[in-house]
Amino acid sequence: MARRFRLFITSAFVAVAVSGGAARALACGSNGYSYAGVGAPQQAFGISASVAAVSGFPVLNGHVAAWVGVGGPGEGPGGTDEWLEIGLSGFPAVTGSDLYYEVSQPDGYPVYHQVARDLPAGKASVVGVLEMHGRPDWWRVWLNGRAVSEPIRLPHSHGRWAPIATAESWDGGTHGACNTFLYHFRQVRIARAPGGGWHSLSAGYPIRSSVTRVRRSRGGSAFLAAEGDQAIKLLRTLRP
Repeated sequence: MARRFRLFITSAFVAVAVSGGAARALACGSNGYSYAGVGAPQQAFGISASVAAVSGFPVLNGHVAAWVGVGGPGEGPGGTDEWLEIGLSGFPAVTGSDLYYEVSQPDGYPVYHQVARDLPAGKASVVGVLEMHGRPDWWRVWLNGRAVSEPIRLPHSHGRWAPIATAESWDGGTHGACNTFLYHFRQVRIARAPGGGWHSLSAGYPIRSSVTRVRRSRGGSAFLAAEGDQAIKLLRTLRP
């Protein structure tokens, strides 16, 4: 069942939004969104990671997600919204996680594609987005080593975007209690060339808000992302 959500936000906006006192005063980050992840320090041609929900916390309102992706609001031609992402998502009264990808093309709406459903906590999936070799501006979505989308054209994307891997929560516009999540990202890699050239994301900068925590492994290619008292308490007992 397709649904449309604004799941993506540029890493630059995240960094600005969570740095000021006004953002810290909000219940769940900027505009009800909160993030916990890692951004690549330079442009790349794709990103991949093994992603799993560590525990099945209930979603109160809105959604939670854990994804890898490129692009963002205002990142397309003429300042249009353009992005591509794949990951896990969770919603109120839904058991387990969806596995989804979402694409936003210039002058269109974000389109949510459900790839699988009811993934239990602890079930890891290797997800990725990658620009195609020899086809600038054309991308595909990957799951566990196989393509799960047709070629997707993202105009003016070639060599322009720095990928990110992040967990996310949205409070559903309620301005109420934050959702709780705990996700494990492993083997986070970026593509140095269209079609491949994979390297571990061992550097990168943290993406976080006042209500989230990120715990990175030594070397940086794995991390845990948490929000909520229960998840943050469990986070302290785990190794990335």
